[in-house]
Amino acid sequence: MIPNRDISTRLLAWFDQYGRHDLPWQHPRTPYRVWLSEIMLQQTQVSVVVDYFQRFVDALPNLPALANAPQDEVLALWSGLGYYARARNLHAAAKLCVEHHNGDLPHELAALIALPGIGRSTAGAILSQAWNTPAPILDGNVKRVLCRVFGIEGWPGTPAIEKQLWTLAESLLPDARQADWTQAQMDFGATLCTRHNPACPQCPLQMLCVAWRDGRSNALPTPKPGKTLPQRDAHMLILDDGQGRVLLQRRPPAGIWAALWSLPEHANNETAQVWFQRHIDGDFGAARALPVLIHGFSHYRLRIQPQLITVNGLRCAVGDNADLRWIHRADLHTLGLPAPVRKLLEQTQ
Repeated sequence: MIPNRDISTRLLAWFDQYGRHDLPWQHPRTPYRVWLSEIMLQQTQVSVVVDYFQRFVDALPNLPALANAPQDEVLALWSGLGYYARARNLHAAAKLCVEHHNGDLPHELAALIALPGIGRSTAGAILSQAWNTPAPILDGNVKRVLCRVFGIEGWPGTPAIEKQLWTLAESLLPDARQADWTQAQMDFGATLCTRHNPACPQCPLQMLCVAWRDGRSNALPTPKPGKTLPQRDAHMLILDDGQGRVLLQRRPPAGIWAALWSLPEHANNETAQVWFQRHIDGDFGAARALPVLIHGFSHYRLRIQPQLITVNGLRCAVGDNADLRWIHRADLHTLGLPAPVRKLLEQTQ
């Protein structure tokens, strides 16, 4: 049996020498800044998050400021980070904290998990880093480390394996330094015990690691069973009024890119033409097809066929449609835009 206390002691000693101690959310370390960083770091690397985090807290420095901000401002600050449900959940959670927790994050695990966008692992990271409360985490990095060190077989996304990993994560909690312990685990998985080509010769846990002992570091954790991603097609209209403005359309409140501003999108060229003739004063036949853009989601690939058209404007009957907006290209940064839409607009300036 691996001595669990030895693991936490070794990993904390490694963290003291090699860990990340100067991340912007660590100075000052407040519950709000910890929470924001943890949401941003879900499925996103630290190197990408740093600039977004600083821009976000400069604009919205505390929880009440976030709660009172318009959704468009929150989405604009988030624009480019992807997985926009995180931003919508963050905004909704802030409003609930103002309404039910006096404008603060709650200190209890159950109360944190009850907030939109906060699962058990994120709640544990917030508790440990904001208040030094003992709480395990189980993000992708930690799952990978535990599977290797303890030789756990099976895809860690299954309920049975995940339950086993939670038990191990809780058993490794040290008596003190909870914030450092959480950061140590994340740093270790992100920089040393990486998904591909882990740096096993430099690993402080090498002599305790089952995967190293058995020569299976690159085989564990067991990968998720593969499947071919389906492909969907979308025709997007880049409608320019000849005065430096483009027409944007608000996405529905649920689904992919929910509530973001995007380009008018249709399943095929025929439905795009029908919509154009109903809403736009212009010549659809003058459309210029641009190169196809492929955008990958976790569960499908989107094949975007953009078409650029200079038009006269909206037809009078739809001129007051709140879900359609002309916006100057210079002001696009004020709105939340999906990354491929922003890329298309930048390419057609």
